[in-house]
Amino acid sequence: MTVNGAVSHQAAATSATPASGEAVGRVLGTQAASPLSFWVGLEPGKVVQLDDVVVTRREVPGYGTVLVAGVVTTVEARHEGAAYDSDVFLIADGALPAAVVEVAEVRVTRVEPEVFVPPLPGSKVFLAGAGDRDQALYFDVMDRRIPLGMGRDGQPLYVNFDFLDGTRGAHVSISGVSGVATKTSFATFLLYSIFNSGVLEGEAANTKALIFSVKGEDLLFLDHDNVRLDERAAGVYARLGLPARAFGSVHVFAPPRPGDPNGVPHVSARTQGVSAFYWTLVEFCQEELLRFVFADADDERAGYSLLVGQVAARLKSWAEPVGDGGAVMVRGISCRTFADLVEMLSDQLQDESARGEWSGAQTPLGTVNAFLRRLRSAVRPLSPIIRGDLPFYRNHSVRTSDAQVSIVDLHNLPERAQRFVVGVVLRGEFHRKESSGTARPLLFVVLDELNKYAPREGDSPIKEILLDVAERGRSLGVILIGAQQTASEVERRIVSNSAVRVAGRLDPAEAARSEYGWLPPAVRERATIAKPGTMFVAQPEIPVPLAVAFPFPAWATRPAEAATQPAKVSADPFQGLPGVEDDIPPF
Repeated sequence: MTVNGAVSHQAAATSATPASGEAVGRVLGTQAASPLSFWVGLEPGKVVQLDDVVVTRREVPGYGTVLVAGVVTTVEARHEGAAYDSDVFLIADGALPAAVVEVAEVRVTRVEPEVFVPPLPGSKVFLAGAGDRDQALYFDVMDRRIPLGMGRDGQPLYVNFDFLDGTRGAHVSISGVSGVATKTSFATFLLYSIFNSGVLEGEAANTKALIFSVKGEDLLFLDHDNVRLDERAAGVYARLGLPARAFGSVHVFAPPRPGDPNGVPHVSARTQGVSAFYWTLVEFCQEELLRFVFADADDERAGYSLLVGQVAARLKSWAEPVGDGGAVMVRGISCRTFADLVEMLSDQLQDESARGEWSGAQTPLGTVNAFLRRLRSAVRPLSPIIRGDLPFYRNHSVRTSDAQVSIVDLHNLPERAQRFVVGVVLRGEFHRKESSGTARPLLFVVLDELNKYAPREGDSPIKEILLDVAERGRSLGVILIGAQQTASEVERRIVSNSAVRVAGRLDPAEAARSEYGWLPPAVRERATIAKPGTMFVAQPEIPVPLAVAFPFPAWATRPAEAATQPAKVSADPFQGLPGVEDDIPPF
């Protein structure tokens, strides 16, 4: 049976593969076995590797046959009979008798039925076949599962969609070193798997994704087939039950090109399916967006946060639209640009007779000056996206209704402007979901550099929104897929509310932090040498993280990979020419 071109997991479960695979060894008697872990002595010529799934059985009086299944977490080889390190040379020369022994530690993932008894020493241990593997990893009880990638045994691995859509949990946290952890690649594959696995059923067309892109124009071509996808890579998608193709519905939002009087989107490699986004001065005043100009954690500690709220409230009350371009009139002063608005506020707050009306209370002059210094520094980064000088109103807001995947391109904006955009867009989408009164259809939000927007220390308007998403988004159908280099620097409540946790390559110092307590010690060490494309995924139902290799992207991950290249239109004749690539993708 197929759903949207994907093979359903019910059909896969009816495979004719036997429940247990080949015997690889026996439960050791020299190491204590428990219902939680045991050791296996491997038979000569048999090999197991990390992440292999193995099973053993025991007859328990009154209960019948009990299945004990687990995942190999450690594999060791040694000379049995050697007393000194130098004995290895004598043994190799045949002068000293000794046997090579290989043993493996198994961490138990499932006992079925739940009779928690240890496996008996000498019991045969088997590589798990299809049926036992599904039982060991709880795939047999996942009514809605989506492919994550391939395991080291070459078989698909899944995540329970109940822990992604809010049914039993929500949100995903992805950590790893920038450039080699492939966090964004995994996040986009996870979205692709959700949209194409069939789990959404009739809701697929209305389910949306909102991606904030900060790394060049690499994410602007998700709806273009990847010319580097070969038959072997396409075969992996077939084994996962997914079609090997690009995203079907994508719309890109980009800031206006600086200095362009018509507000043309500031992108060079893509010209179709791109819209410019900005906010008019009318919207800036009416929606009280001033607080997102002060979105850094430092702003909350500076002492002028109360003044920000007072000034924003006055702008909402006093600003009146002028013309049809989004300009405003504030107390008789016309403002057509963000610089005009800042200059007007500066004059009003420095005027002793007007200052009290704006601040609402006796505000120290030092606080006012600190506020104005910070506000003036925002003119240059925010002027391209806060406008009142374009010739007419048009559809200029970021929206998720145009396509299944909406991409907000931020890479051409300074960090101050990026914060403003992320905060305002997230607030708008969250309020829209609140007002709808229903969690369906779902909205997936992909946000990289989460440690920048929701740092562990301090407060900011963006952090408040992200905390709201993490704590209430599950009930509203807003699912956060957050990525960061260091989970230890992200607000704890956001990470702790993530039902699914993912780690790619980790820095050794970062891997030692308590935030990665969900990784067993051996897996932490492996994460420091993990290759790009390998992720360790923890989900609530499975007691151990799964090592997942997700497939090569079927969609273009950079302009050069796009199967159909859009015509390039640029004011700069040299813009968009290929140059030295400092961020080589993992594939």
